[in-house]
Amino acid sequence: MDPTPVLDLRAQRIENMRQLEAAGYPAFGNAFARDGRFTELLEQFEEGKSVRLAGRMVTRREMGKSVFAHLQDGTDRLQIYLKKNNVGDEAFDAFAWTDLGDHVGVTGTWFTTRTGEKTLQVQEWTLLSKSLLPMPDKWDGLQDVEIRYRQRYLDLIANPEVRKVFNQRIAVLREIRSFLAARQFDEVETPMMQSIPGGAAATPFQTRYNALSMDMFLRIAPELYLKRLLVGGFDRVFELNRNFRNEGLSRNHNPEFTMLEIYEAYGNRESMQTLIRDLITHLADTVIGSRQVGTESEPVDLDTWREVAYDDLIKERAGEAYFDLDEAGRRAKAESLGCSLDPAWGPVEVTQEIFEKCIEKTLIHPTFVTRLPAELVPLAKPCADDPAKVDVFELIIGGKEIAPGYNELNDPLLQRERLLAQAGEDAMKFDEDFLIALEHGMPPAGGMGVGIDRLVMMLTGSEAIRDVILFPQMKPRAK
Repeated sequence: MDPTPVLDLRAQRIENMRQLEAAGYPAFGNAFARDGRFTELLEQFEEGKSVRLAGRMVTRREMGKSVFAHLQDGTDRLQIYLKKNNVGDEAFDAFAWTDLGDHVGVTGTWFTTRTGEKTLQVQEWTLLSKSLLPMPDKWDGLQDVEIRYRQRYLDLIANPEVRKVFNQRIAVLREIRSFLAARQFDEVETPMMQSIPGGAAATPFQTRYNALSMDMFLRIAPELYLKRLLVGGFDRVFELNRNFRNEGLSRNHNPEFTMLEIYEAYGNRESMQTLIRDLITHLADTVIGSRQVGTESEPVDLDTWREVAYDDLIKERAGEAYFDLDEAGRRAKAESLGCSLDPAWGPVEVTQEIFEKCIEKTLIHPTFVTRLPAELVPLAKPCADDPAKVDVFELIIGGKEIAPGYNELNDPLLQRERLLAQAGEDAMKFDEDFLIALEHGMPPAGGMGVGIDRLVMMLTGSEAIRDVILFPQMKPRAK
């Protein structure tokens, strides 16, 4: 991209700034007392009423001795009207030096134009902040995806639909807290730096704690600390937290992401299923205004929920006789379905590859996949009728995992066996203090984790995780 046009525009804007300063309008002003934000001011519109407001100028149309412009704040945009006879010659002439992107404060009175638009007739104006670089084109918006993610502030200015998605994300978080507080869940905070990363199977980010001369890790999950709180007597806890996993970037993965983790003493997998179904439908009703969500190509009906066992889904895809096959037969079946297999994988990993690559993406309407192999979920309680299975669900919506939920394992002896098997030779993965906590007695409990980014994607119909994270991780810009 040739930077010359932008540099020329910057030079012109700096010259405009000098002209404004010479006219008595400092380029970077002070606080400006507003009567409200645009949405509420428009709702309280009253013909002839005097109002003070401020915002960024995003359009302007000069008509001789008058100017129409639109200002935008964090809630809406509205029209202002400057007339030379009303503001005076000097103020009107100085306004000609303003540019799109400038923040201005105005005082005026409401009126309605012939086209029916609520408009503020300006009596006084002041410059609050000068924009030295041009805004994205008002008609074409900001189309370059690379710039949209790297310079999200421009994306928010240029694309109202982007701001809408993030307003909905904010509302989702607010409603989650309200929903859980109404059910007597306590919001808590647990360490984001841990000496032993646990609670999930993932590669952590490593850092160094100089004061203690020890390596530390950014958490991959808060689960083990939240369960310590169950031991300590908290009945119902949740944490809206940032987790970090040193893994790849994709349409569904960002190395820094937001999770909701919930634990309820004396609950189980079924109570978590009820809770997450009620929560998601509540969010759809209150934030989206509809239970018909998802994307245009894959609409999701949140009134249609299904529960199905993991093995039954495998049989539907790989054949009723799949689990009767020997290891070589299962590998052959998986490869015939298009799966790429690691030679070191055993039967459980091969079967899970079939699920992840061939089944998960087909589960569009909400589906609770239950009774998973115990090897996949070492922190869950075995099914009462089959210790090879664990009493868990994976909630899949729109072809993506939204929330896993467990009947939590509270047997410290079995938990030790499971964690030792998972850790193998890697002592970093073994949290002895957590096991000591369990040996003091953790009540039976239900627990689950909800991927907030994916949940927002599903509710808003966003195609990629970067569309619901304000500042997603990006590769360094090519030089």
